[in-house]
Amino acid sequence: MASSTTDPLLLFRQSIRTSSQIIPVSSAESNDEVPLSQATHLVFSDDGKRVVLPVDVQSRFMSSEGNLIDLRSIYFAWVNRDITIPEYNAAAEKLNEELAGGKGVHKFPFVERLNLIAWLEGAGEDTEYIKPLVGGDDAKGEEGGKVEKAGEDGGVKKRERGGKGTLDPRLAQIYDGERRMGDRNSVLRGIKPTDFSHIRKLAAQFMTRKPTGGSGDVRSSTNISNNPSLALNQKPARRPDPIILLSPSASSLLRMSNAKAFLEGGRYTPPDHSTPPTMLAVSRIIKDMDPNRPIRFILVEGPENFKPEYWNRVVAVFTTGQTWQFKSYKWTNPVELFKHVQGVYLGWRGEQPPESVRAFGHKVLTCSVEKWRDPGQPGAEQSRWRDREVVESIWKAVEANMRTKGWKKDAAPTSI
Repeated sequence: MASSTTDPLLLFRQSIRTSSQIIPVSSAESNDEVPLSQATHLVFSDDGKRVVLPVDVQSRFMSSEGNLIDLRSIYFAWVNRDITIPEYNAAAEKLNEELAGGKGVHKFPFVERLNLIAWLEGAGEDTEYIKPLVGGDDAKGEEGGKVEKAGEDGGVKKRERGGKGTLDPRLAQIYDGERRMGDRNSVLRGIKPTDFSHIRKLAAQFMTRKPTGGSGDVRSSTNISNNPSLALNQKPARRPDPIILLSPSASSLLRMSNAKAFLEGGRYTPPDHSTPPTMLAVSRIIKDMDPNRPIRFILVEGPENFKPEYWNRVVAVFTTGQTWQFKSYKWTNPVELFKHVQGVYLGWRGEQPPESVRAFGHKVLTCSVEKWRDPGQPGAEQSRWRDREVVESIWKAVEANMRTKGWKKDAAPTSI
């Protein structure tokens, strides 16, 4: 793995945050962009300084199979983030053919790709796929040393690393932009590290103690060590993100190009005709589930790349009433589908929803927004004041369905 002073993922995210270029080049000395199939290095511009990393350097992103993903694969996934999954897979296969004889790019599955893009964009801070940054000690993450402070001359002092030298100022600046997370020691005991070695020794002695005769009270070490509730340093399971399916129909008022502005911003704008992203992340505070941290919802238009367990995460389906939308769904019958998930139909105010939508049953919420008017027309902006009310009614129905299905702060339902 790369040194923490040139961590590929942090440099990548910092470059995206500052809109700095990331250029594939044919040598460490070159500044001329070449196709990724011919590139040996990536050039980052970090606060005006040139940083070069080999394309085959491993990042901290770990695939579902447990393999660390190289920088070339990260870059390829990022530049192709807005194309569909089938297009992405085809492009990856083409690149791998051009890289014949060398290591090909990793083809990220749906959820891996989603987590990577969201993390790089800053939409998510925690993901099970990214290993903590090792700062020399036992995985202290991004808090590996003391935080630097700006001097009077505006410069940045080098961060100390607990007796292991100084941290590269460039990475220190990246750390400044990251959210600080406390570990077990800092949360429970304050900033002074706590020595748990004596507790571990006592636990080890207890767990290796031989059982007493008969049916005695002291159980075997095998039973104790295999009990997950007694495991030391047990990491709590992370709640997966809920999924919202949009209608892929061209007649749908809500598409990938305008869904985020509507569901997050509370204002309707018509879909545009540009190439939309294949997935989106929107955030929403649900106070009775987690009042302090927004819940991230994943928006996609189709379940073609779903694994069977993803259906337990679907919390809403937007529909236009066209039944062909459900051909690849787990429940192809819409009446059966909306027994399991919340349905939403969005139409124009003053127009009746299609008969097919009414036939789907009462679990489909019918909503309407004012017809779109050109912003240059008199009163056009004032006509949009009801949009937020519509958005809130949609979220109210989605959240009620989530509570019914068993969504909690740290857990998702195992079946819907």
